[in-house]
Amino acid sequence: MRTSTWAGALAALCISGGALAHHGWSSYDSERTLKLTGVIRASGYENPHGYVDLEAPEGKWHVVLAPPSRMESRGLPERALKEGATVTVEGHPHRTTQDELRAERITAGGKTVELR
Repeated sequence: MRTSTWAGALAALCISGGALAHHGWSSYDSERTLKLTGVIRASGYENPHGYVDLEAPEGKWHVVLAPPSRMESRGLPERALKEGATVTVEGHPHRTTQDELRAERITAGGKTVELR
């Protein structure tokens, strides 16, 4: 009985941790699509989602990308997201955070990668 209690507690922690680490996409406006081209000023190739901070003519944007494993498997290695690189992203703007975009695809180094 004692072992099953600990196992249940451990399972609950794992499930709740995963739920906290991931978020839904309903806060992004899927009815609007933006296409931005700019220079990467910072990037993160980390879980749960990578990101780039993009300086574009439209302003500075925080662009949420896919998880690193998906980006890697689809041909977008970390080195493609280096500071100073020019990229184009297409995606959906956040409903309330004016400078945030969820990317559906990214073009880096002349190659377009589908992220979703």
